[in-house]
Amino acid sequence: MKTKIEWTEATWNPSTGCNKITAGCKFCYAEVMAKRLQAMGTPGYENGFEFTLMPERLELPKKIKKPTKFFVNSMSDLFHEKMPFHFLDKIFNTIRETPQHQYQILTKRENILKQYFENRTIPDNVWLGVTVEDAKTKYRIDILRKIPAKIKFLSIEPLIGSVGKLDLTNIDWVIVGGESGNKARPMNPEWAEKILTQCKEQGVAFFFKQWGTWGEDGIKRNKKINGSLLSGKEWKEMPEISKKFEKKSLTLI
Repeated sequence: MKTKIEWTEATWNPSTGCNKITAGCKFCYAEVMAKRLQAMGTPGYENGFEFTLMPERLELPKKIKKPTKFFVNSMSDLFHEKMPFHFLDKIFNTIRETPQHQYQILTKRENILKQYFENRTIPDNVWLGVTVEDAKTKYRIDILRKIPAKIKFLSIEPLIGSVGKLDLTNIDWVIVGGESGNKARPMNPEWAEKILTQCKEQGVAFFFKQWGTWGEDGIKRNKKINGSLLSGKEWKEMPEISKKFEKKSLTLI
């Protein structure tokens, strides 16, 4: 199963499953996919979207020699409340032992992220990110910016409300996208454009992923038709470090 996430090259899920904690989680794509995989009898999804550790997947990246950009836990949150720190240590041991790869880690649980790294070092090949959905959740940025990861990024997807003014100090990359699915909430073009403007002003790489189910014109249709143009242009900027790694398409579910 190849990844459709445009800003990465592969996924690695040493745990699966999650639970909803903020408004952006309401129509979680991973929950829908996990239930589908469970119905198909896919190994690792016997519990559906219940949080589950996958120790048999811990060393999968070691089997791949070619430098690859991995999105870690596309089907879960690496810093979930039920994630034991001793298991997290094993995940980061694999990351350290595969310096040829880059690992993109995204969380909505910024306090656990902070707690875990209070007395641990962050490998140089780790990108740390937090999800921001609207102005109510941008407090996560303040916690992220203080963590000494080599690359720090924001995933502002699904963008379900204006985020207002952003302080992007110590932030390297911002991803923006609208929501997908039959129950998707529309994204106001002005919200995305204001984020783009602030990224330009503050010298931060900007990546516009998609409009989602609702187009720039406010019409609901297939997201492929809505495309990914913002203000008539493709915005697919990446942090400078990404230029050191070759593109590869592979997903480990």
